[in-house]
Parts: sequence; C-alpha cells; structure tokens
Amino acid sequence: MTVEFAVVLPAVAVVLTLLVAAVVAVDRQGALQLAAATAARAAGRGDQEAAAAAAASVPGASAAYQRPAGLVCVELAVPAPGVFAAVVLRASGCAAERGG
Repeated sequence: MTVEFAVVLPAVAVVLTLLVAAVVAVDRQGALQLAAATAARAAGRGDQEAAAAAAASVPGASAAYQRPAGLVCVELAVPAPGVFAAVVLRASGCAAERGG
C-alpha cells in the first residue's frame, strides 16, 4: 500500500498542478478579453488615457491598435502564467469610432 501511494502521489501532484495552472490561464484570458474590450470602447470615444489604462490592467500585456473603416480595434497579447508560459494568450476587441 505504501509503495503504491509513493508511486501515485507524484502523478496526482502533477495533474493537480496542471489543472490549477489551466484555471489560472483561463482566468488570465478572461481578464485579457475584458481589458481589450474596455480599451477599444475607450479608444472609440477618443479617450486614449483610459484606453492605455485598460490595456495596462493586465500586467505584461502588449497592445496593438488598428483603425479599419470606422472601427477601433485593440489586440492584447501576454504570455500565459506558470507552466504554460510558452503559450501566448491573445484577445481583441473592436468598437465604433466616435460612437458612430
């Protein structure tokens, strides 16, 4: 019984660590999407300070702004936290420029 426990415990620990890391990554993705949408709405209103603050609300995120045909689009990217650091999380949001 002790030997089986000693063999299975590391595997259970790895699985639990991966599950927690996945939940943290999904949470970061949600925060990134919210920040991109908020930054796009603020940039659409012409409030660049609020747009920059919204983009900076996710630490380490880089922002790219595009203005296609009456829209303001913001794309944010940040490396996933923890063991999934090799994965880059991306989110984008678009809003009408000047509310139009």
